[in-house]
Amino acid sequence: MKRIVASIGLVAVGASGLQAALLQDLTTESGKPWTVSATLRGFYDDNVNTFSKDVPVTHRDSTGFEVSPSLQFSFPMEQTSITFGYVYSLKYYQNKPEFNADNYDQTHEFNAALTHAFSERYQVSARDSFVIGQEPDFLRAGNTYTTFQRISGDNMRNYGAITLAAQMTPEFSVELGYANTLYSYADNVNTDSNGNFTQYSYTGLMDELDHVVHLDGRYQFAPQTTGIVGYQFRETDYTGDQQIGGYYPALGQPFVKVYSDERNARSQYGYVGIDQNFRPDLTGSLRGGARFTSYYNNPAGQDDTGPYAMASLRYTYLPESYLEAGFSYDYSASSAFSATSAGNLTLNAESATVYASLKHRITPKLYGSILAQFQNSTYYGGTYDGKTDKYYLVGLNLQYRFTPNFSAEVGYNYDNVNSEVSNTYDRNRIYVGVTGSY
Repeated sequence: MKRIVASIGLVAVGASGLQAALLQDLTTESGKPWTVSATLRGFYDDNVNTFSKDVPVTHRDSTGFEVSPSLQFSFPMEQTSITFGYVYSLKYYQNKPEFNADNYDQTHEFNAALTHAFSERYQVSARDSFVIGQEPDFLRAGNTYTTFQRISGDNMRNYGAITLAAQMTPEFSVELGYANTLYSYADNVNTDSNGNFTQYSYTGLMDELDHVVHLDGRYQFAPQTTGIVGYQFRETDYTGDQQIGGYYPALGQPFVKVYSDERNARSQYGYVGIDQNFRPDLTGSLRGGARFTSYYNNPAGQDDTGPYAMASLRYTYLPESYLEAGFSYDYSASSAFSATSAGNLTLNAESATVYASLKHRITPKLYGSILAQFQNSTYYGGTYDGKTDKYYLVGLNLQYRFTPNFSAEVGYNYDNVNSEVSNTYDRNRIYVGVTGSY
């Protein structure tokens, strides 16, 4: 029975697998039910505010340090497994970031997961990830970014999912799942001192509640091959309840205000796919289909249809050494807004994301890792229709494990955003640190 629990613990939530992959595996390796650790890093960031170098007032670099303790628990039982953990980080900047009240940022990350096998045929898994932070890579709920900007304040993101799997026959099974993502941003000021609208706030534009329900039928054609036919319903509600812009229908006519919920969307997906175990060290997954989206609060009738795709591959070529790669194509929330005189609004972005990560055990104590990602987001609607944001990310890390409980690391991260609608920038970050655990 323990094997059943372990096997469903990392199951992706159907077509929402990219979001599920975000949640960490919180099991401990020491045999204890808990692990305590702490990391101390020094860093240099040449673009703390993620602004273009053409804006010297806000383009700022800084050195600093980070202190990050963490606590993790793992309780594997006969039919049930429970894990949860907490990571805190205090990052101090010598040069205070723009819009920060202080020279430091604080981030919090909570993760929890539960799996339970009712029997050999019925299993359930649930998990949740809650974060408070500022960096775009910390606030995302999957591999796709909705914003590329660092945003000061206690911004929140919560992702939760529950999945029920039922083995109906030896070959056929059914998977039913629900996932929920919440975004809440600290920036909620969109008026001047007289109460007049100035520009959208992050609260008005990006506070969001996203619901996803999926139902998959899975048929095992061969011992290593499973085919999937699935349906997914997604509702995206913008909860900021603020004006985010507006437009003049014609010369001399009154200004028409646009509010957060006019971008609300309901989407229906149909897809087919395959999960393949090519061999014990090589597995892959593929989903492909179509999406229809209705913007039911939008008076311009901008309903839209588009493709949907998700693919992933994992190759464990040596002990503690593996390669992962993936691709996704779907609509994502838009962090930019525009409107035409006909009331045609910027509603979302069609995002294609490609990523790859490599972890390699160079020597028994030395480990290296490389992460690379490219995202191309094409805006839909408004005066930004058809314009793109291109995002490039590279991360390098070397870790030396002196003992199982003490290690040192050095790393480098590069970000580049090439935008046709907003802020274009590049960013270089280097860090060096040590970690101890017990």
